[in-house]
Amino acid sequence: MTQVTCDIGISLDGLSAGRNQSLEQPFGDGVGDGERLHSWMFDHAAEHAAELGAITAAGAFVMGRNMFSPGRGEWDLGWRGWWGDDPPYHAPVFVLTHHPRDPVVMEGGTTFHFVTGGVAEALARAREAAGERDVSVAGGATTVNQFLAAGLIDELRLHVAPVVLGVDGVRLFDGVGPVGLTAAGVRHTPEVNHLVYRR
Repeated sequence: MTQVTCDIGISLDGLSAGRNQSLEQPFGDGVGDGERLHSWMFDHAAEHAAELGAITAAGAFVMGRNMFSPGRGEWDLGWRGWWGDDPPYHAPVFVLTHHPRDPVVMEGGTTFHFVTGGVAEALARAREAAGERDVSVAGGATTVNQFLAAGLIDELRLHVAPVVLGVDGVRLFDGVGPVGLTAAGVRHTPEVNHLVYRR
């Protein structure tokens, strides 16, 4: 069976985003454009090639609606994600939502599918789509917390930026309880600490 992995960037105080995410503030109040959390991915990509390669190596992905769209409620059908015409996934992506929507086919092999049946349905569909490859839970923290609480993540890869956001926000491990993960690796750089935990 495929492994379920997860990569998520957080601050030292455990935040992946602030409250009130919107088109103008994709990462929410007090976080800006997310540069402080994710500069290692964009400004220092060469130094983190192995970690970036691992993030996109999965055969299918699951993400929460907040990661796909700034909107809530019924869909703005003109919205096709944050990443332009060629998102980085190049595989099927299953978006958790309460509002049905037809699949959105993008360039490069990415198709966004919208799942209204919760994490179990999304994971089952992602596993089927991934074949023998891994499934990655792409985020955000609320979605990751649901998977952790259900014991569904086999490998958790945290990318901890050396910043304290100090805002009210979405925090990893909130409401999760014991997770039963063991430290399996660490790599320190000036931009980020890469921490690996396995079930």
